[in-house]
Amino acid sequence: MRIPRLYVDQPLASGADCALGQRALDHAVKVLRLRAGDPLCLFNGQGGEFAAVLARGAGGVLLAQVGEFTPDRRESPLSVCLVQGISRGERMDYTLQKAVELGVTDIVPVVTERTVLRLAGERAARRLDHWRGVVLAACEQSGRTRVPAVAEPCPLSDYLVNHSVDRGTGVGLLLDWTASDALTDLGALAGPVSVLIGPEGGLAAAERQAAQAAGYRPVRMGPRILRTETAAVVALAVLQALAGDLGARQGKVGRDR
Repeated sequence: MRIPRLYVDQPLASGADCALGQRALDHAVKVLRLRAGDPLCLFNGQGGEFAAVLARGAGGVLLAQVGEFTPDRRESPLSVCLVQGISRGERMDYTLQKAVELGVTDIVPVVTERTVLRLAGERAARRLDHWRGVVLAACEQSGRTRVPAVAEPCPLSDYLVNHSVDRGTGVGLLLDWTASDALTDLGALAGPVSVLIGPEGGLAAAERQAAQAAGYRPVRMGPRILRTETAAVVALAVLQALAGDLGARQGKVGRDR
């Protein structure tokens, strides 16, 4: 049986007891139906994971007794930032979930000309909390030990002004089905990679021009137009395959950092 994994937002150390936060405790008891004596795995997003056992502490409170540490073994060698045009509801959730499973390092939700979902104030804060929860759950499920950062949503124009791509230290890719270059023709990429994907309806012509001016190179992924959530999955899968991540055995690719 697979041992359940829980994210805890606190330092962990072998031989110490860990008081589970409300999110982890609710997930362990209400969702996973764990009881005292059941094994589990803990990680805090800082790399590696700890074997643990659920136990009763003072007053009958459930806590985790932390055991042996295992270093990173499932993280990709390729640093990938997904700059994603915000899509609606379950499409965005799906994109975030699959991006985590495919080893993305950072996620930047951006508002574009054709973005349908408009967020501001308290609504934006709630949606960001929801997205970060989706990412944490995907890390627990997929075995990730590094939690991808999800930035606060911002206009694409602002992002491009403040995050132009330095071709000497990184690569910026703009998904565009009309591009002359194919993503699969790039070969293994060195250095961090940023991938820009539009929302439903894609990016406007002016946005594509601004992205190219900021150092993003247009690339296509075949003759067909992909939905925004499909494009993210395909692009990340191709990049990880080129980096050797998808064919690696457990423990061969991940690294401490």
